[in-house]
Amino acid sequence: MSKKTRVGVVGVGYLGQIHAKIYDSMPNVDLVMLADTDENITESLAAQYSCDCTTNFMDMLDKVDAVSIVVPTSLHYDVAQPFLEAGIATLLEKPIAASVDQARRLVELAAQNETPFLIGHLERYNPALRAVATKVAEPKYIEVHRLGTFVERATDVDVVTDLMIHDLDLVLSLVDEEPEDVQAIGSKVITDHVDLANVRLQFPSGAVANITASRVSNKRFRRFRVFGPEGYYGINLMDQELDVVTKGDTPEGGSFAELNTEHIEFDTEQPLQVELAHFIDVSNGQAVPMVTGLQGLRALQLAEQIQSIMLDSSH
Repeated sequence: MSKKTRVGVVGVGYLGQIHAKIYDSMPNVDLVMLADTDENITESLAAQYSCDCTTNFMDMLDKVDAVSIVVPTSLHYDVAQPFLEAGIATLLEKPIAASVDQARRLVELAAQNETPFLIGHLERYNPALRAVATKVAEPKYIEVHRLGTFVERATDVDVVTDLMIHDLDLVLSLVDEEPEDVQAIGSKVITDHVDLANVRLQFPSGAVANITASRVSNKRFRRFRVFGPEGYYGINLMDQELDVVTKGDTPEGGSFAELNTEHIEFDTEQPLQVELAHFIDVSNGQAVPMVTGLQGLRALQLAEQIQSIMLDSSH
């Protein structure tokens, strides 16, 4: 049997605990260490998974081949830096960093040290979205609604950094060019940060994206719709379902082509499980990152641009 990849998790709050649980269940992974400033949580989880624990993540550097970093965004740079410098494969949760400058430096560090570096933009692993990415060559219009109920996690950032950044990354991955015009409006409802926002992006190719994000809705709703010359694709991101409408043949004597409609349901996958399996392949040199540091940087740059537009409009 091939050698197991030694993995550590830094930050074992809500999401970090799920990372640890998935790694522990993977046959090709040896979960060797957990790090968190909360000693009680790390000790209890370490006992559960029969691994080591520490309150100082630097203890992990000489013990792991790969690391998941699941700490608050404000700490991303400080935690990721030593791992990238040491050449340890790094999965960093989104957004890549607290600022574009920090993000750029992390991308440079990964390149200088030839460190495998993956950003945790989880929606990229949604099977319905992966299917659309292979079908749509020239998206013309993208409409996105990402609405969530209010939870107290991630209230140290606004809805653009918390939720919309997923969709900024998805739109950029489909259109693959920088927007030439960005319009944005946002509103504070519960927190001191913008809790709901609408953004319109126009691209040089003529493609347009309209993105709405809210964390103060009464129910969760995630729809991603793509219109292009190939047809219409309606993705239910939560249920991993896809509606496709494409042009069929024109019947004899008819003026217009018939429409082909298709509803596709995917085997429900846990995107995080797919992402972590992909990360282990990346760390072993068997795959290239689905979301590179550079792509994480692009999404953050656009998020910062949107935030500054909203800030200007509120004055």
